[in-house]
Amino acid sequence: MSGILVAGVGNVFLGDDGFGVAVAGRLAERDLPAGVSVADFGIRGVHLAYELTGGGHDTAILIDAVARGGPPGTLYVLEPTPGEVSGPVLDAHDMTPETVLALAGALGGGTGRVLLVGCEPADLSPGMELSPPVAAAVGAAADLVADLVHQEMAAAPASAPSP
Repeated sequence: MSGILVAGVGNVFLGDDGFGVAVAGRLAERDLPAGVSVADFGIRGVHLAYELTGGGHDTAILIDAVARGGPPGTLYVLEPTPGEVSGPVLDAHDMTPETVLALAGALGGGTGRVLLVGCEPADLSPGMELSPPVAAAVGAAADLVADLVHQEMAAAPASAPSP
């Protein structure tokens, strides 16, 4: 494995659920270190699960709207465990990061370290606009993800020199 996957997830047609996609778009405009790939997975949870188990990344940073009871726009950094959620996967287009990780665990293969950068949503009703507090958090979330990328790169074991 090598590198870091930054994956924006969510449904851009459900208001604040498009948060992860918006942050991925912002990060795609930045100059990130070599070995970091930024992707908009949107509602393609099954595709993300396969990407996580493909062995191509040491770390994955998922970005999504995450309701935890805080004020809208609050950012969280969580470290979910692959396979910790059980139960059937019913809708491939409505998979939470936890459901994606459960599917990844069921598929086998290692996912590497997984971090979840979440934002407390205000409005998940149909519409393509982020609410004001969530829209205001997009830049801070992009900065937070960039900081996490640099921390992960610094913590990664150095490659052995070639003989």
